[in-house]
Amino acid sequence: MRILLVEDDHHLAASLSEALEAERYTVDIAYNGEIAWQQMRILPYDLALMDVTLPQLDGLRLCQRMRSHGVCSPVLMLTARDTSGDKVAGLDSGADAYMVKPFDLAELIAQIRALLRRGATAPPQALAWGALRLNPTTYDVGYQDAPVRLTPKEFAILELLLRNGRCVISRHFILDSIWKLDDPPGEETVKAHLKSIRQKLRKAGAPRQFIETVHGLGYRLMNL
Repeated sequence: MRILLVEDDHHLAASLSEALEAERYTVDIAYNGEIAWQQMRILPYDLALMDVTLPQLDGLRLCQRMRSHGVCSPVLMLTARDTSGDKVAGLDSGADAYMVKPFDLAELIAQIRALLRRGATAPPQALAWGALRLNPTTYDVGYQDAPVRLTPKEFAILELLLRNGRCVISRHFILDSIWKLDDPPGEETVKAHLKSIRQKLRKAGAPRQFIETVHGLGYRLMNL
C-alpha cells in the first residue's frame, strides 16, 4: 500500500513516515499542496494523509482538486483546528476522515487501516505460484510446507512478482512501486534483494530458476 503524506512540518513528516513504514506502508512525502498534486499525477496512491494548512495549495483546495479530477483515493485530514465548522469544511471538500492535532499515533494508524479497508473492493487474496504461497494479509510466505522468512522489502518484491506472474517487470518498475520517490536506491539494491529472495526460496526447496532473469528487461516467475 502506498501513502502520500502531505505535511509541511518536516519533523512531524519524518516521524509519521517512520511510523507508517514500520506498518509496511510505502510513504512518499510532499511538503506543499502543489508538489502533492504533481506526485498524484505520477503515481496512484492508496491513501492521502494531509494537513489542512499547507503552503501554495492548502489541504481543502487540494482535496477539492483531487475530487474534481476523479481521484478517489481516501483522504485523511490532519489539522490543529478543532471547531465543528472546520470539520464540516474538511469533509465537504471531499475528505473521508478528519483528525485533530495532537493525535494518538495508534488511533491514526487504526483510522488509516479502516479507510483502506473501506476503499478496497475485496479483501486481499492469498497469492500462489506452484508450491509457493504468499498471504498479503498475514505476511506469511511458504514453499510447500516450509516457511520462508522475508524482510519487508523482499516480501513486497515477491508479492509484485506474484501479481505479475510471467509478465516481465523491470528493476525501474520495482523501484517505483516499492521505494519512496524522494530517496530511491540504485538498481543494485534490487539485484541484492532478488539474490536474497532466491537463496531463501532455494533453501525452502524451490527450483534454482524459480525467479527468472530476462536479460536487459527484468524479472518474472518461472513457467509452470
